[in-house]
Amino acid sequence: MITRTNREHAARVAMISSIARSQEALAGILENIAEVSAHSDVTARKLAENIRLLTGYQSVMTEMIAGIPLNRTKRGYPSSPWLSAGRIAGHGTAKQEQSKHLGG
Repeated sequence: MITRTNREHAARVAMISSIARSQEALAGILENIAEVSAHSDVTARKLAENIRLLTGYQSVMTEMIAGIPLNRTKRGYPSSPWLSAGRIAGHGTAKQEQSKHLGG
């Protein structure tokens, strides 16, 4: 008799195998269309978008199987770091701490 845990494990293995086959197929497609896309910007853009979507689907499936989030690429501009003025060297606090330790 197969337990629920064994069924879940078998399903996860099947999903991982599916993702691996999908990656192999995608690599084969990329190799075959490299020459075609070099001649057409529109084709190259459409292929890039389709590959981005497939990668996103695979990432979501992998996260579901693994149970942990994967790092996603974030685009945009980072904000400047937020630092408390009391923690920045040269603003008095570091010097005050040093004088306390030196007995001054």
